[in-house]
Amino acid sequence: MALTVTREPPRQGDVDALLTLSGEFAAALYPPESNFLLSIDELEAPGVLFFVARTAAGGAVGTAAVVPLRPDDSGAITAELKRMFVHPEARGEGVAGLLLDAAEAAALAGGIRRMVLETGPLHVAALAFYRAHGYVEIPQYGQYVGEELSVCFGKDL
Repeated sequence: MALTVTREPPRQGDVDALLTLSGEFAAALYPPESNFLLSIDELEAPGVLFFVARTAAGGAVGTAAVVPLRPDDSGAITAELKRMFVHPEARGEGVAGLLLDAAEAAALAGGIRRMVLETGPLHVAALAFYRAHGYVEIPQYGQYVGEELSVCFGKDL
């Protein structure tokens, strides 16, 4: 499958449909209080980098967002990977890897030195994917502290 990944605005019909599907997928696995999905308004906030993977025909098949966080005590800038999702029909085609590569490259180019993310223990494929791409489990951070259904990962870029 020929794919491209570019920065795009999240407020587009086919992208909105993909984000809706992502929300439905998360809701099927976890209760509402354990879903931490960003809205389109939040994805449009200043500083957020939003990526869309598209087929050669132009259809949106994946999304990912990089959300800068406050610098840590050392002054290093960290970002959180959010709304990483691949349409079920496009899974196994390398979409997630291309999205992650684009997100990490853009983050690094923007001065971000560490990427963190949260997923759930029932996302078995996501857990394996992030581990295979160099992410290691870290203590829960931010809004995820104390969340029974949150698994956090980090990677130095």
